[in-house]
Amino acid sequence: MKHTAVAAAVVVLLAPLTACGATAAAGGDGSTVTVTVGYQSKTINTVTAGTLLRSLGYFEKQLNSLGDGRTYKVDWQDYATGAPITAQMTAGKIDIGSMGDFPLLINAARGKQLNRPTRLVSITGYNLRGGLNTIVTAPGSKLASLDDLKGKKVSTSIGSAADGTLVRALQRAGIDPDKGVEKLNQQPAVGASALSAGSVDALSQFVAWPGLLAYQGKAKALYDGALLNLPTFHGVTARQDFAQRDPAVLEAFLKAQAQATDYLDAHPVAAAEKVAKATGLPAEVVYLYNGAHGISTFDPAVKPQLVSALKRDVPVLKAAKLTGDVDVDSFVDDRYVKKALGTSYGKALAATPPPAVSEVWPKGAGRTTAFTSPARLLSYVSAHRDGIRAAYVPDTTTGTLWFADKAVWVTDGGRLLPFVAPATARSYVTAHAGARVITYADALERAS
Repeated sequence: MKHTAVAAAVVVLLAPLTACGATAAAGGDGSTVTVTVGYQSKTINTVTAGTLLRSLGYFEKQLNSLGDGRTYKVDWQDYATGAPITAQMTAGKIDIGSMGDFPLLINAARGKQLNRPTRLVSITGYNLRGGLNTIVTAPGSKLASLDDLKGKKVSTSIGSAADGTLVRALQRAGIDPDKGVEKLNQQPAVGASALSAGSVDALSQFVAWPGLLAYQGKAKALYDGALLNLPTFHGVTARQDFAQRDPAVLEAFLKAQAQATDYLDAHPVAAAEKVAKATGLPAEVVYLYNGAHGISTFDPAVKPQLVSALKRDVPVLKAAKLTGDVDVDSFVDDRYVKKALGTSYGKALAATPPPAVSEVWPKGAGRTTAFTSPARLLSYVSAHRDGIRAAYVPDTTTGTLWFADKAVWVTDGGRLLPFVAPATARSYVTAHAGARVITYADALERAS
């Protein structure tokens, strides 16, 4: 997951290593091999390597088709964060794991430090602008911009990409991220509770927390991470010794991941429902991120722009004293996914995110309906108010998808334009004479 608390990242990962290899791929009774996969069910941008993949059974099918005379068993281990996955990997107990970009760097650093190197072997979900991370405030908060955070209490998870977004956003706003705000290092659930209780003024977190809290009416967006225009992503990491010893098993996993990606692309609503059932998250929130035009894009290819982003993340973790230098080029190893995908790898590498589109998910429907503009979506919603399960619109500036009824709406010469955060909307209004912010109810009325 895109967060790693200092205690978890440092204390846990440096604990004595015991029972090494107990669940490694070479374990078992000689004829039965256990492959241990660490995943995070509620980190929904890793679903093609975790929750969705597990529910579809594709990895087990790929292993059964190897025909090497061995019987395989997959031990799926669900964790709340990336830190324990890294700890178990460096202890030789997890073979394959998935986590966010900042925890991946900590994974690389700890693996090297403990002489149990790991490798980034594929990508799961990503957003090329950084829209997976959002800063939110309480629904009734008077905070309207990053400038308003000066001297305020902000909850985040230090060592996470959400913390990286907070640090970079504050720096761009001319605020010292260490002295300009009071930053609390908290797990997402703790931070969400603190925001509701009023003990913090804002929360900077990653998928799916911002969307979930907004959907529940417990938060509103203050800053859209996509304004940074820096990629954020999740990826799959494997122990180097495991990959070298059992490359066919790792390739089977990556083939299964590609199959799960194809399933998600072909059946986005069904995939959202499967993930919702497994995690307890609302399907409407899962679809916001993982839908046909969601905030996240999925394909296993290790894209150069994501590797470059990883390199730009290293200084943020160094400043937080969570890692030293990390050799990203040595950590990245796409040989296995290239072999697993074969000729389709080039196509995956060249693939780009689909264009931002407004979508409505009607009640009882197994698919969504797309619209050519937010205004057309609003017109449909206005005419079917009792028949809407969820409505999504892309931010006019960043393209980040958001719930239509939670967006900030602007009217400009008859056009109806949505934004994730109020500051982004105000920037547009300032640059366009005659434009002004209106309520969602007013936007619906104008579109009807």
